[in-house]
Amino acid sequence: MLVQASIGSNISSFFDAVGSFFDSLSRVGWLSLLIGALAFVIYLTLRSRAFFHTLQAAYPDERIQFRRIWGAYVAAYGFNNVIPARGGDVIKLFLVKRSIPNATYPAVGAAIFVEAVFDAVMAVFILSFAFTQGVFPKPPDFAKLDAFDLAFFAGHPKFTLFVLTALAIAVLVAFAVLSQRVKAFWARVRQGLTILRDRRRYLREVFAWQFAGWCFRFTAFWFLLEAFNVGGSVRNVLLVLGVNAVAAVVPFTPGGAGVQQALLVKVFAGAASGATVAAYSVGQQIVIAVTTIAAGFGALVSIFRIRSFKEAVLMGRAERDAERAAERAEAVRETAY
Repeated sequence: MLVQASIGSNISSFFDAVGSFFDSLSRVGWLSLLIGALAFVIYLTLRSRAFFHTLQAAYPDERIQFRRIWGAYVAAYGFNNVIPARGGDVIKLFLVKRSIPNATYPAVGAAIFVEAVFDAVMAVFILSFAFTQGVFPKPPDFAKLDAFDLAFFAGHPKFTLFVLTALAIAVLVAFAVLSQRVKAFWARVRQGLTILRDRRRYLREVFAWQFAGWCFRFTAFWFLLEAFNVGGSVRNVLLVLGVNAVAAVVPFTPGGAGVQQALLVKVFAGAASGATVAAYSVGQQIVIAVTTIAAGFGALVSIFRIRSFKEAVLMGRAERDAERAAERAEAVRETAY
């Protein structure tokens, strides 16, 4: 019920800004908007290359096609813009596993986690900057924002602690259930994290590529700020990236819709008119969503011969169920002997 209320509140906030967006269409800088959209696709491409290198390190003896990894990466990002709670990651797991002979879900999942190292490092610097600017709300002030996710969890710290504790217990229970196969499980996880054990290779083939991608992401938001007349600057882009970092923590709505709008309106309240900021907040969300959904759907059809995001999800579930059935059958045979 809490998630449903969150989605309803944030979607309502999102669509409240849609009117301002369409009212401002005549003033949009279309060239800047196009450059911003293109830079964002390049950003995803560079990040997918870093992910490709992580998978190569995990599976050095397998032939991996970059175009399939790129397709899985972009399709997942596009799907995350229409489904809450990062549902697109399920598609990424399935498509990547399907693209690598002898791949396993724990290893692929661990490889996806490798991306978080760079993201965590950048988030520390970006949020440190954002909180020193005097316009970014402090965590206790999130309860005053017009975004149910942040407002509820910031206003109910005991419940937030309870949720975190419940998640930790769920993880421990999952490990207990997997105890019989824990050695094989952790071996596969370590396989996915192989590149982290070679610091130089990690910095060269993952961190450097992610940083290059981050530069294009920076460029994308600069031009989107210009397109919607808020104004591109180093400070403004870093504030937008800070908003994205906070929205990623509570992904109850597609692409953080609602949370981003509430934060952006607060952050840029003194930089431009309320209508301009509202138009930008929803405009950048629409541009990124449309661009990534189009690229993701194109990748599904042209690379994987899958005709819809729903079909990809169903195929992934079917394969996972078949794999679990095979594991249970193997466990029964081992017990019998």
